[in-house]
Amino acid sequence: MAASQLINASLQPILDGDRLALARLITQVENGTPQGRLALSQLFPATGRAHLIGVTGPPGTGKSSLVNQLARYYRQPADGEAPRRVGIVAVDPSSPFTGGAILGDRVRMRDLAGDPGVFIRSMASRGSLGGLARATAGVVQALDAAGFELILIETVGAGQAEVDIASLAHTTLVVEAPGMGDDIQAIKAGILEIADILVVNKADRPGAEATERALRGMLQLGHPTPHVFRHHGQLERVFPGEEEPAAELKPAGETPLWIPPILRTVATEGTGVPELAQAIARHVCHLRETGDWQRRERTRLQSELDSLLQESLVNRWRGSVSEASYHQVLQDLVERQISPWRAVSILLDGGV
Repeated sequence: MAASQLINASLQPILDGDRLALARLITQVENGTPQGRLALSQLFPATGRAHLIGVTGPPGTGKSSLVNQLARYYRQPADGEAPRRVGIVAVDPSSPFTGGAILGDRVRMRDLAGDPGVFIRSMASRGSLGGLARATAGVVQALDAAGFELILIETVGAGQAEVDIASLAHTTLVVEAPGMGDDIQAIKAGILEIADILVVNKADRPGAEATERALRGMLQLGHPTPHVFRHHGQLERVFPGEEEPAAELKPAGETPLWIPPILRTVATEGTGVPELAQAIARHVCHLRETGDWQRRERTRLQSELDSLLQESLVNRWRGSVSEASYHQVLQDLVERQISPWRAVSILLDGGV
């Protein structure tokens, strides 16, 4: 029996790509309503088809403009392929004081407005760390069920701690730009370790060569062993990230090692975007040929399961402890009568 036949008939408009029905579902998912959770549960058999592409990096590197250009490319491919349906999830930071968010990414994507094959959703992080909102995975699942083949997920742009996208996306783009700090800053940033593809955006600015050199140095630190191969009858040594494609860095018969390529783009002009799309396609081929696609999908679902389990357990625990007991333990903690570990032990045992 087809997955769509197992789904409640009331959700058929979403499977058919009805934008209004999809927008209403996403609102319910963001608000964490029981109706939204039930709909996602029923739609789950129809998911798992989309390619999830994460776009992360420091603020000011041009992530939104790059996402805009990638979406335009996939809607109007230059190589004669059929246009692909693209969903965009753009996460904006919430103010720690007012709780509000600008949700201004769509300002940079105005030329996508009116395209029925593109669905853009901005959402607030609502205090979540790691670059994503708590409901991002659910929103992505809704877009997947609605038939969007590619889903671009743009993170907040919070910096080195923004690594949650690696457990959600199949392909992660880390975007850097000249003038964002010295070479050592680029090398030490832990966010680079999650990259499948490194992008030097705003490459028409001075310092693009230094930024690329710093990123290449980071790759050599992570993969210090040079690879030996025969080129025109001569043995040559190439470090990962240089001229040789990643798929050729392992001897025949062994699983190829993916080394993140470094590409230059100028998103405001569309320069380098076709080459970036080709690199993404090569990464998809690598994932499928090596079995990494299934492994990443398992990791993604495990991460979502753990997150939902943690949230459910905390909510269940809060329902078992009275507010009075909780605040009494908190007051004892503030007065240094008990330690934080003792406070947790008391609360887990049912409060005072």
